[in-house]
Amino acid sequence: MAKTKPVQPSTAANPQTNPMWGGHYAHGPAEAFAAINPSISFDWQLYQQDITASLAHCAMLGAQKIITAAEAQQIEAGLKTILTEIESGDFEFKTALEDIHMNIESRLAEIIGDTAGKLHTARSRNDQVATDFRLYVRDSLDAMDGLLQLLQAALLTRAQQHAATIMPGFTHLQPAQPITLGHHLMAYVEMFGRDRDRLHDARTRVNMCPLGAAALAGTSFQINRTMTATTLGFDAPMTNSLDAVADRDFVLEPLAAFSLCALHLSRLAEELILWSTPMFGFVRLPETFTSGSSIMPQKRNPDAAELIRGKTGRIIGSSNSLMITLKALPLAYNKDTQEDKEPFSMPAAN
Repeated sequence: MAKTKPVQPSTAANPQTNPMWGGHYAHGPAEAFAAINPSISFDWQLYQQDITASLAHCAMLGAQKIITAAEAQQIEAGLKTILTEIESGDFEFKTALEDIHMNIESRLAEIIGDTAGKLHTARSRNDQVATDFRLYVRDSLDAMDGLLQLLQAALLTRAQQHAATIMPGFTHLQPAQPITLGHHLMAYVEMFGRDRDRLHDARTRVNMCPLGAAALAGTSFQINRTMTATTLGFDAPMTNSLDAVADRDFVLEPLAAFSLCALHLSRLAEELILWSTPMFGFVRLPETFTSGSSIMPQKRNPDAAELIRGKTGRIIGSSNSLMITLKALPLAYNKDTQEDKEPFSMPAAN
């Protein structure tokens, strides 16, 4: 996901009904509902995935002659303009437009006019958000795998440096048998290797394309789902349209894998905390990853390791909260699934 400065969405009230879905509504949303319904405060972070998926959908519509080549080119140019605006910080995210999809489509209409509406042909926000989020989760898995690989490499380097450094091995936190520090560190290399295996395994199930499922039962337009799936780097289209828009196990499984990884990180952090105490005296943590005390100048507190240990609860809690959200939802799509993004490290802008 491209780096960009988080944008605080506009919170201006909108007394009108939403033009994307409320044409038959006589009144706009109640103030209380308007406060909880929008998701733009966090799902703006899907902007890159949303534009990428829209470009693939547009190309498919053009190839299938559902829209003309000129219309496809016009839509593509408009989407690329919007991407530039967002990444340069010149895009206004509007709460009244609810989510990232409608914010982008509204801006596209401002740029290219009525042709913008044709982008939504043969597509619903239901399959659109499922596709965007799968792309986001896939990007996150790849990024996490890269970070774990770097961690393994760092641990391996230290293990090699201390292949002959003798230390006590513990059971029940009691000295048991002599081992080497290298041997001890290699245990974590193995743990993080299994964590990476779980990420790779989860990725295979994440990497399926929901586009074409539309709201829940597909579309009568003669679309080419294989084309959009291939363009977006998915292994294949999803086989059941209700499943494609309704389930969020593609979020839960990575969260479970992240939770296990966090447990391993927490165990390593706990050992560094213990080892840095005067009672153990095995290691001395650098000043750059510790803090001092305002009244006890001798202190070197292992704050970085403590924060790693502490944040493990947040990651496990995110997994549990989403599981509870999904446990009783009937097929197909429900607005409850809007709660799938914030647990996946997408905090609200405010």
